[in-house]
Amino acid sequence: MTYPQIDIENFDATTAIMHTNHGDLTIKLFDELAPKTVKNFVELSKKGYYDGVIFHRIIKDFMIQGGDPTGTGMGGSSIYGDKFEDEFSLNAFNIRGAVSMANAGPDTNGSQFFIVQNQNLPYPKESLVEGGWPEEIAERYTKGGTPHLDGRHTVFGQLANEESFKVMDDIASVETGIQDKPVDDVVITSIDIIEK
Repeated sequence: MTYPQIDIENFDATTAIMHTNHGDLTIKLFDELAPKTVKNFVELSKKGYYDGVIFHRIIKDFMIQGGDPTGTGMGGSSIYGDKFEDEFSLNAFNIRGAVSMANAGPDTNGSQFFIVQNQNLPYPKESLVEGGWPEEIAERYTKGGTPHLDGRHTVFGQLANEESFKVMDDIASVETGIQDKPVDDVVITSIDIIEK
């Protein structure tokens, strides 16, 4: 088994560069682990679906969520029509910097996604290993992540460089108001897709 998130900088993959008003997020996509999900994200990005869309929900030391053109957390649809099924992989996890599909329960994926920002895992690595997580992934989780979301949200990408982590942390630290919505809009201006 290979875990692309362990050595993401050297992982050969389709790459998305998400331009925001806080800087760029470079994301390597898991074409082979979540093909349907990646296709959805890539095609929506190429169509400009995410251009001008905000990160509508930000919870520091948890995640930043966007991808809803209505900006409410209630909207968005996939290239497949309405919703599509989950694609869980035993090789992709909700570690810090993972890009995952937001959903409203099983098989309800649309256009919304979140990026895991958590830096403070509340339990020891040994607990994860005992729970069945691979040793290398449990080790990576010591730097942060949300293992309780594994098997519940499709992981389809990973932040690819240090600069992207800085931008994510900057976004996560903005002031938020009602329903964890930023007081000042955090905007995706555009997304460039670089094919593998």
